[in-house]
Formats: sequence, C-alpha cells, structure tokens
Amino acid sequence: MLTGYRLMWMVVMFDLPVVLKAERKAAAEFRNTLLDLGFEMSQFSVYMRMCTSATQVDTYCKRVEAALPASGKVNILQFTDKQYERIISFRGQTKQPANKTPDQFDLF
Repeated sequence: MLTGYRLMWMVVMFDLPVVLKAERKAAAEFRNTLLDLGFEMSQFSVYMRMCTSATQVDTYCKRVEAALPASGKVNILQFTDKQYERIISFRGQTKQPANKTPDQFDLF
C-alpha cells in the first residue's frame, strides 16, 4: 500500500558552470536528462520527482549520477511525502496553498 510514509520525493539541486559553450551544453544536457527521467523544475536548478519507494529513489539516484556533468555541484535530497506536506511556500509575500500529492495516475 502506498502511504505518505512510503512515497518519497527526490530533489536534485545543482550549480553548474555555464561560462564556456561546452559547459552550457553540458548543463543543458543534464537538465534535459532530469526532465526525461520525470523530474519537474521547482525553481531554477532545482528539480523534483516523486517516487513510490526508497528503492526507486536509489534507482533514480544512480541514473542522475550517470548523467552528472564533469564539473559543478549537485546535491540530491530525499524525503517522505509526509515531510513534503509540511513545506511552506511563498510567491512574493503571498503564502501559497499546501502542495497536493499527485494522483496515482500521475505517478506512472
């Protein structure tokens, strides 16, 4: 059974060099790989994805690792859906409504 304690979120945060043309290309390829893996952009250089288990998180961590550019910094956070429910978001000075867990249909 999928519960808020089993469902996991992955957040990939990165700071990649983009001075040289080759660096910009590598950064774009990394972002496109994240999108191809089902991540959605939350903010610039911050991408999120829901997973159905810790095992699936491990699988996606390996896929992200395989796509890492030669330079830059990448961090991967993982936490349960129950923890995600506690995120407080603002747009400007306006508090946003709580994030909704995607429907089961959206997971697959």
